[in-house]
Amino acid sequence: MTAQKRPQLSKTGVPILEVFPNPHPDRSYEIEIQAPEFTSVCPKTGQPDFGTLIICYIPEASCIELKSLKLYLQQYRNQGIFYEDITNRILDDLVKACSPHWMLLTSSWTPRGGISSKVTVEYLGNKKKNIKKTGKL
Repeated sequence: MTAQKRPQLSKTGVPILEVFPNPHPDRSYEIEIQAPEFTSVCPKTGQPDFGTLIICYIPEASCIELKSLKLYLQQYRNQGIFYEDITNRILDDLVKACSPHWMLLTSSWTPRGGISSKVTVEYLGNKKKNIKKTGKL
C-alpha cells in the first residue's frame, strides 16, 4: 500500500493549483471542466450547500492540472461562504494560476427552500472592462 501524496500548500495553507504547459499553444481551443460534487457551507445557517461548477477556458501558455484542482476545490467543503463570493474567488485563483486568454466560471446551486441559484463570472484576458463574450452573461 502506497501513501497518498499530500498536496502542496501555500503559505496560508491553501492547496496550490498546479498547471502544465499547453501542448498546443499555437491553437485556440476551449477546455471545459465540470465539478458536479462541489460543496461549501451557508454562512448564515451552517447548512451544506451543494453545487456544480463548470469552468470553460481558452488556455494560453498553461493548462490547469485536474488533481490539484480537485484538492483546491475541496478546501471549500467546510467553509462558510456566499455563492457570489466563492464563484468570484475561484475564478480569480484559476486566472492567477494559468493566465488564460479567456475563462468563464458558472456555479449552479441545488434548490434550498424552493430557490436555486446560478452565478456566472467571466475573465476576458488583458481587457480592463468586462464585456459580454457570449450570450451567457
